[in-house]
Amino acid sequence: MSAFDDLKYPADFHHFEYVNVDAPKGGMISLLPAVRTNNQSYQTFNSLNAFILKGEGAQGMDLTFATLMTRAGDEPDAVYGFAAKSVQISPDKLIYRFTMRPEARFHNGSKLTAHDVAWSLTTLKAKGHPLVVVQMRDMVSAEAPDDATVVVKFAEKHARDVPLYVVSLPIFSQAYYANRTFEESTLDTPLGSGPYKVGKFEVNRFIEFERVKDWWAADLPVNRGTFNFDVVRYEFYRDRDVAFEGFTAKSYLFREEFTSRIWATRYDFPAVKDGRVKREILPDDTPSGAQGWFVNTRRDKFKDPRVREALIDAFDFEWTNKSIMYGAYSRTVSPFQNSELMAKGPPSPDELKLLEPFHGQVPEEVFGAPFLPPVSDGSGQDRTLLRKAQQLLSEAGFVMKDGKRVSPSGEVFSIEFLYEEQAFEPIHAPYVKNLRTLGIDATLRLVDAVQYRARVEDFDFDMTMERYSLSATPGDAMRPFFSSQAAKTKGSYNLAGIADPVIDVLMEKIIAAPARADLTTACHAFDRVFRAGRYWVPQWYRNTHPVAYWDVFDHPKTLPRYQTDNYSSGLGERTLWWYDATKAAKLDQAK
Repeated sequence: MSAFDDLKYPADFHHFEYVNVDAPKGGMISLLPAVRTNNQSYQTFNSLNAFILKGEGAQGMDLTFATLMTRAGDEPDAVYGFAAKSVQISPDKLIYRFTMRPEARFHNGSKLTAHDVAWSLTTLKAKGHPLVVVQMRDMVSAEAPDDATVVVKFAEKHARDVPLYVVSLPIFSQAYYANRTFEESTLDTPLGSGPYKVGKFEVNRFIEFERVKDWWAADLPVNRGTFNFDVVRYEFYRDRDVAFEGFTAKSYLFREEFTSRIWATRYDFPAVKDGRVKREILPDDTPSGAQGWFVNTRRDKFKDPRVREALIDAFDFEWTNKSIMYGAYSRTVSPFQNSELMAKGPPSPDELKLLEPFHGQVPEEVFGAPFLPPVSDGSGQDRTLLRKAQQLLSEAGFVMKDGKRVSPSGEVFSIEFLYEEQAFEPIHAPYVKNLRTLGIDATLRLVDAVQYRARVEDFDFDMTMERYSLSATPGDAMRPFFSSQAAKTKGSYNLAGIADPVIDVLMEKIIAAPARADLTTACHAFDRVFRAGRYWVPQWYRNTHPVAYWDVFDHPKTLPRYQTDNYSSGLGERTLWWYDATKAAKLDQAK
């Protein structure tokens, strides 16, 4: 299936083109968390349930479960049969009838049936993480008339990507949960049916996943050449610098580098110089999404968009990139960054057709070139931009009194930046300095990972850093980030509290787009309105993956353009790479 029925592979395909179908099995890959979903954290875990709101879910739990269908990494949104052998779609696309593979098994040998699928989907919609619940809104029901058949019904006018999302959700064992509570945080190992099962783990420190040697799905077309490591191990660190030192000491083997300072200055340790550690810069053609400080507009002091624009003017990206990040980044301007969905220049005639009905409801700039954050003089304190910020604050009623910026009600204008990693402090510090120059009482609040997630999920912050990315075919998955409903939903990704009826309408246009050209047009229109709202202080992105690894791995010559599963970082390091025993032996000899 795909959003627009544009599939690359025929029904009888043998394997995905980008895999090494002869990749050897064996060895271990150990790495740090690179992405997080639902209740996961980069720094810690205390639960093996990663699909609910409670607890801090362990990274990698997706590896332990099969799904109905799975993604192709060289297509923007195509999925192919995994636990499902086939699917029949009704002409109105409201009923999807899946036939299960009879060989599908859970790790204890019990049969995986349609009843398990129906129970899983029904349970996730009722008790899953709020982000899951929101995206399953248009799934009406999931029923199993027999062991081999799952019938999933969708609402009329459902988003095109809802079925694609539903078929990518984990399948749980109904029998396993017969005497257990699904929505509770737990360290009990769940019964899965995926390529790996939970192995050794120590809460807050590491978790290992062991490859299932006689896995029922190993020879399916979607899995040939994948899941090659015997062990996938995640290491957890509270500090990025300490994590880097752990890599130099070979405490883990694979590292994607997210700190430009470390990439530019610290990869000169002996193992790099003598070739035991390899460095590569791999292309990243996926949409880079939005990274920045999100402004919590639920708070009265941030209601006026002029205030939010002043906050944008106060951030000197050019100085930060040059002085702190070694010029490694480009400025992010759009939630569709690094994709054709990003708006540029004046609206096209088709975009104007979508935007014209909202004259008077959106800023006039929406009908011209989209908003771009200003380019500073790179001094760190661009006086022209700071004067503009002062003017905007004054126009919004935030005036200077006794050396402090005060609100129209006379309260001191304060901003607390909530963050969870010490490594972010150098990025915050110059920005805070500029805000204080404007009379704003700006402060930093470093909290541990558990408290950070709790506060963010409760929207208990002024401003916080976050990065999210959307698929190349966005649809219903946009709701948790931008919808008015998500603004009120605890645990959603709508950190800014966006509750704009125009954005809601344009989002529906994106979701209902009948063809890719219509989708692109609707995304352009949405992007213009979103950027006009000044909901975030845009930061930066790059279209490459800098990676370093101990020289025991190999990977396909050409990595796929899109993500290879729902939770990967886009590199396919867990699923497509493999352990090279010959390299490992040479590495041992070089000690």
